[in-house]
Amino acid sequence: MAAIDPVTLAVIQSGLQQVCNEMDLAFCRAAFSPVISEAMDRSDGIYHRDSGELIAQGELGLPVFVGTMQFSTQAVIERVRADRVALEEGDVFIVNDPYLGGTHLMDVKFVKPFFYRGALWCWLANTGHWPDVGGIVPGGFSANATEVEQEGLRLPPVKLYKRGALDREILAIILSNIRVADQRIGDIKAQAAALAIGERRLTALLDRYGADTVERAVGELKARAAQQMRARIAAIPDGTYQGEAFVDSDGVVDEPLRIAMRITKRGERLTFDMAGSSPPCRGPMNSVLATTRSSIYLAIKHVFPDVPINAGTFEPLEIIDPDGTFLYARYPRPVSGCAAEVSQRIAEAVFAALVEAIPEQLFAAPAGTSGNLSVGGYDPARRRSYVMYVISGGGYGGSARGDGISNGCSTIGISKTTPIEVMEQYYPVLFEEYSLHEGSGGPGAQRGGFGVNYRFRLRRGEARASMVMDHGRYGPQGARGGRDGGVNRVRIVRGGAEYRPPHLSKDQGIELAAGDVVEVSTPGGGGFGDPRTRAPDLVARDVARGYYTRAQALNWFGVSLSDDGSVDAAATARLRAGPA
Repeated sequence: MAAIDPVTLAVIQSGLQQVCNEMDLAFCRAAFSPVISEAMDRSDGIYHRDSGELIAQGELGLPVFVGTMQFSTQAVIERVRADRVALEEGDVFIVNDPYLGGTHLMDVKFVKPFFYRGALWCWLANTGHWPDVGGIVPGGFSANATEVEQEGLRLPPVKLYKRGALDREILAIILSNIRVADQRIGDIKAQAAALAIGERRLTALLDRYGADTVERAVGELKARAAQQMRARIAAIPDGTYQGEAFVDSDGVVDEPLRIAMRITKRGERLTFDMAGSSPPCRGPMNSVLATTRSSIYLAIKHVFPDVPINAGTFEPLEIIDPDGTFLYARYPRPVSGCAAEVSQRIAEAVFAALVEAIPEQLFAAPAGTSGNLSVGGYDPARRRSYVMYVISGGGYGGSARGDGISNGCSTIGISKTTPIEVMEQYYPVLFEEYSLHEGSGGPGAQRGGFGVNYRFRLRRGEARASMVMDHGRYGPQGARGGRDGGVNRVRIVRGGAEYRPPHLSKDQGIELAAGDVVEVSTPGGGGFGDPRTRAPDLVARDVARGYYTRAQALNWFGVSLSDDGSVDAAATARLRAGPA
């Protein structure tokens, strides 16, 4: 069989990518919920008909879904085979079960068999973060949950659409168990419409190049991605590298959870062992296996961003199942924090392990929290209930190439804070501050980026606030002598009295009344390299911009500034020289 010429291969690769991109755009443009339409907490992809392996994913999709969506597609395939489920054109499965290749319950997957000329050719799938799936608190982020049933409605793979028709009985069960049900139907139809767009675009691609040619291209692209990843791994010195990261607490027991990462590099393979991590926890910071694996995938993709994304990318990575730890959750362990928070600690442990091996390609730890905050209540002016969901950015870690970005997306995705004007339009809140979290960037030769401060006031009615965040106890790790970034802080003012969560950045069901205020400061990234080797003029510039105080410049960077803000070179030299 003749090889596919490079031009055709490149065009087909771009065509598959474009199919996914159009699904992404259709989904976010049609979705009702701002968390999908504005914050873009969703993803779309194409998966192999037999193995469920990733073929292509949209560029606008969240990286954490790269692994989990192929695992949830595999769960659908296994259900179809085990129960001998008949597949027909127009069928769409819905699933959000964390233990079946999922994340947390709010990430709802739609999986659709794609037929070409009467034969199953692949699966199309997408994920959307629903603002609510029931459970003990609005928004699903129950910081004190001790079993998954408290977190919301759990759906095994079932057909929500049958031959293109929405199953009204299953829909009724779903809508009867979630808040603001009338608004979810808009997200459901948007999610299904995105798959329909993908169906049309993929059909056109197959019509143009032929199913056999495209299938051969898929195989070639997988092989090339594996080859590229093996080449990147081969450049890492052989050896065993260790790193660790800590989750503040599980929300129930106020003790940190340790992730112990041991990476062994031999030839063209990396092996990941997390056996020394903390045991399963009582609260919702357990991680299901699919999320744990996907967290390692996304971490390595951060290290080697030029390798294309498909199933071949992950072939050289061997992950030892962390059985007996909180990173391998089984039913009924609660898991609402796994995708948004624990996944980022796993990635942070990977970065910490590899930074000593390949420092020029690594960086200090990023903010590493999605800052999940949900507020649910009743708006008396509009006479309707609501659930507001806030994702917040933070600082990136410094690197050998320069300072970290401020207010960047989380490690696991591209989701950004919904524009505050949109939230004020949808919900009875008024944002009174949105600014840089000054001083939060970890000191280093290349400093970390800064987190953000935001503050909003409930304008009317009553509500309940819940949050599952992290890095409130420990800031993001510095690297190569750099210092840790600033921590996450939460402060709530109710009736004039201040309240701070006992677990620092995890709490649930906090009652709010009109006039009450919620304040959040997100973490900054870790610093890279010895802070006392940072160019003094850069420290002076940071102080002039308000990023650091004069005292911080003196104590952290060893830079003395004159009254006019310029560097006092003699005093700085004495400070940096240390004791005589």
